[in-house]
Amino acid sequence: MKPSASDIVMEREAAGQILRAEIWLPRPIGDVFDFFADAHNLRILTPEFMHFQILTPHPIVMRVGALIDYRIRVHGIPLKWRTQITAWEPPYRFDDVQLRGPYRVWEHTHTFEERDGGTLCRDRVRYAVPGGPLVRKWLVEPDLRRIFSFRQAKLAALFEAEPAGAAPVR
Repeated sequence: MKPSASDIVMEREAAGQILRAEIWLPRPIGDVFDFFADAHNLRILTPEFMHFQILTPHPIVMRVGALIDYRIRVHGIPLKWRTQITAWEPPYRFDDVQLRGPYRVWEHTHTFEERDGGTLCRDRVRYAVPGGPLVRKWLVEPDLRRIFSFRQAKLAALFEAEPAGAAPVR
């Protein structure tokens, strides 16, 4: 893998819709994981159009069972979102699932791997949406690509990498 590579892939599997994103960052795994271990940094990685707010007071103790409440806007509609941490394995992995929010299913696995003198960060999101395939294709998938492109570009800027094909940071 080229050190500056990042990628976002949408695919369908028997288990549902899958989004995969990865980026290599030229920093030690501990530095990268520590950034993700502060749940309030998610605000930094979320584009403005989401009007993202973390409602859970700081600090959030990240551990299995931790609950995190957010407020977001999806196409102008204000929504509350609650996730729960279901796996916590520093500095290699953590998982969160949506308990309440805009998706029928949202299961997000974050993995971190030491590679080529830096850290390979991977996201795997299994999701399902209400409204069927047209809603998914025309509303949800474009939004997820935009969100994860922003996230990749912001991570690259924060950790001094150059994303390949990511949208510019705004």
